[in-house]
Amino acid sequence: MTALDPFVLATRQIELDRARTAAFPELGVRKTERMRASPLAFLRGSAPLFYEMLANSPELNSGPSNTGYLVGDAHLENFGAFAPERERGEDTEKLCATFDLNDFDEAVLGPLRWDVLRLSTSILLGGRELGQPGARVIELSRLIIDSYAATAFEGAELPGRPRVVDELIDQSTKRSRIELLEARTISAGKKRQFQLGPRYFRLPTSYDEPVRRAFALYVDGLDPALRPKAAQLEIVDFAFRVAGTGSLGALRVAVLTTGKGGADGGFVFDMKEQLDPSPARALLMPPGPRADVTVAACRACLVHPPRLLGSSELDAPDGRKLTLVVRRLTPQEDKLDLAQLKSAELEPLARYLGGLLGRAHRRGASESGAGWSAREKADLLERAVACAGLHEATYLAFCLLTAP
Repeated sequence: MTALDPFVLATRQIELDRARTAAFPELGVRKTERMRASPLAFLRGSAPLFYEMLANSPELNSGPSNTGYLVGDAHLENFGAFAPERERGEDTEKLCATFDLNDFDEAVLGPLRWDVLRLSTSILLGGRELGQPGARVIELSRLIIDSYAATAFEGAELPGRPRVVDELIDQSTKRSRIELLEARTISAGKKRQFQLGPRYFRLPTSYDEPVRRAFALYVDGLDPALRPKAAQLEIVDFAFRVAGTGSLGALRVAVLTTGKGGADGGFVFDMKEQLDPSPARALLMPPGPRADVTVAACRACLVHPPRLLGSSELDAPDGRKLTLVVRRLTPQEDKLDLAQLKSAELEPLARYLGGLLGRAHRRGASESGAGWSAREKADLLERAVACAGLHEATYLAFCLLTAP
């Protein structure tokens, strides 16, 4: 068997998942279940494997040499609505949501083509969720690549925002802080606490002081002009947060603070451990705090970064020093429901997502270089098809090997 044999790859993914969830083994079962849902879900949870494939296949890894900040985990479901950072000097919270790339945990400086290959592969694998045949998703992938190249290198404006994105922004903007709290917490007298269950569970008491120190370090690092008042940032409760697919196994702590006061005024923050980025499996990485790279990439690539984005460190009870990205969770966070999209909505959406990635790369590029030729774009589409085929076969092998 070769390094790109589906059963070798599936076995390797199982090994990676066991190592990733070793500190919190109960998350291993959840991660496997989520990845068994579809080829796209498998791609979402196997970013390290994706880059190991590139490292083991010069053909898949070849392409234009433009470099800059990569998202590192570009795929259909890493775009969404969120509340942007408010402007300096504003006294009130901005409620209007924005829509853009929303996950930079895997961000690095590297070849921009990797993001485009991963995003293109994701739409090919998303055919089940989108309800589209192969020929159609190939055309949608072509639209992503063309729109990306035009926006990143040819000076094109961002394509018009699709109706489905406008509707998501409108729906997200209308949500209230109380809705956010009701979905995550329960009343405990005059205060709230996280609702324990599948999404939240208690950390050992040995984490109490490390979590409080890490949150205080994050607060100290915020821009004083944007930082909430100290009285709004007093910790009321915190818990381990279970979210995502690829990141399952990393320490993730939800922190509830006093916020605006009273049981319905709390703020919720997400503190997420930053692991070695997946592209490091195909790229030499410079030293330095991982969370700082994530924050720098997000701020460099996005026109409007998320609200109260920052970094911190946590001294874990087992002696490890963890680097964390911290942000405030807001009611405006949401994603498109791929299964509900109509066929006619897919082409404008593909152009828009390609354009968003192109804009992000244009902003975060270190060496933009020349634009992509028609041959280079066609070659990248062919590599995406090959990559999708590998993932589809590996997904089936993974399902077989992890069957109860």
